[in-house]
Amino acid sequence: MPQFILTWLATAASLLITAWIVPGLTITNITAAIVAAAVLGFVNAFVKPILVLFTLPLTILTLGLFLLVVNAIALGLVGYLSPGFVVAGFFPALIGSFVLSFVSGLINQFLPEEYQN
Repeated sequence: MPQFILTWLATAASLLITAWIVPGLTITNITAAIVAAAVLGFVNAFVKPILVLFTLPLTILTLGLFLLVVNAIALGLVGYLSPGFVVAGFFPALIGSFVLSFVSGLINQFLPEEYQN
């Protein structure tokens, strides 16, 4: 259970930092970041694999580059479903998915070894 909570808080912190860096992403408060982190986990666990499966031919045709679009769609969906987290369009979602991956990986490096995925 502590691993889940620590990962959830690390994702919320990653979202806050990403919204601070990327213009077009807005988080109103810390509670909105925590809710958005939970929604992001749900979208990554359930919705994103379905999107990847449905877009597999296009992903193969573009040699995997369409996965960047799938990541942007997933982040946009999180913005749509989360109150207090606004994604202003496709390009902020695309840039935000890059920055979120980088920031999240950086934060996870500072977690203790038993809490890393």
